[in-house]
Amino acid sequence: MSDIATHPAEDQIDRQKKAELLSNVVEHIDIKSFDARPIVDAMGKMSFTSRDLARATRIYNQMLEDEDCSVILVVAGSTSAGGCMDLYADLVKHNMVDAIVATGATIVDMDFFEGLGHKHYQALEIPDDKVLRSLYIDRIYDTYIDEEALQDTDHTIADIANSLDPKPYSSRAFIREMGKYLSENGKKDNSLVKLAYEHDVPIFCPAFVDSSAGFGLVKHQVDRMKAGKDYMVLDAIADFRELTDIKIKAGTTGLLMIGGGVPKNFAQDTVVCAEILGHEDVEMHKYAVQITVADVRDGACSSSTLQEACSWGKVDTALEQMVYAEATSVLPLLASDAYHRGHWKTRAKRAFGKMFE
Repeated sequence: MSDIATHPAEDQIDRQKKAELLSNVVEHIDIKSFDARPIVDAMGKMSFTSRDLARATRIYNQMLEDEDCSVILVVAGSTSAGGCMDLYADLVKHNMVDAIVATGATIVDMDFFEGLGHKHYQALEIPDDKVLRSLYIDRIYDTYIDEEALQDTDHTIADIANSLDPKPYSSRAFIREMGKYLSENGKKDNSLVKLAYEHDVPIFCPAFVDSSAGFGLVKHQVDRMKAGKDYMVLDAIADFRELTDIKIKAGTTGLLMIGGGVPKNFAQDTVVCAEILGHEDVEMHKYAVQITVADVRDGACSSSTLQEACSWGKVDTALEQMVYAEATSVLPLLASDAYHRGHWKTRAKRAFGKMFE
């Protein structure tokens, strides 16, 4: 994540060493290029995580097959940087999700970043992180990001903010402007942010400024304050209200959750919020799948197990499945299986983004 204050001097960066480290581009998996149905079917006859994944895949297919069900994709963690970016884009492109709740890093530092033409790189070696800092390279486990490219993203976010009327925006409204920008100026067709804009799939980031967007928006605000001008702000309450409006309109809903934390809790809490607003007949999320490596023993599991969420009135327990696995290793199987079973071909397009025009 960007840190302008500790930028190494331009002439102190070893450009040759940096180029060597940033030489192996992460290639995002294409779920259309292989058919995972046979292996998922076979895993369903096994035990442990294999059987959990097979059941989770069946539940996701039920979401897509249920003509009344709207699907909310929930993403936390770094799976986009790790090779699942095109997977998420394909879910939008092929009408397999209807709304998205994600971390700011997923949307900005990873997808919007690549939409501008930048790349993520495989770390073939892990040198001392102080060496990486001297080269202006950021590390996500075994993945590298060029910090100079990331700062280009920060400044682009500031430029978008500067172009808008100085008023409150939900993260959904601001991300829509980011999608519009990529549609007009982007370097990558298969961008989640761009495709979500074009397909009217709203994206919410309840902790939006906890990402490169934060630096760009702070710059926007400080520059406007210095100039004595008004500035745009993000309205977190509008985020909650708008996603709750989607839940109320959708009725039957299913959650496909990668990771957990704030995005997971935010998506689940819409049921309780709808009740607070007087919609006592609102349904709990009927379907729910979570892929996570989080544990339950600290009382969290990255924002509770799905069965625990039932006690809060958020998720029904009949059609839920926890999959305890690192998501990049199992999500491509689930998504490929669902793509090739083809229930998305007959789904009605929700276009929830049009609700806010």
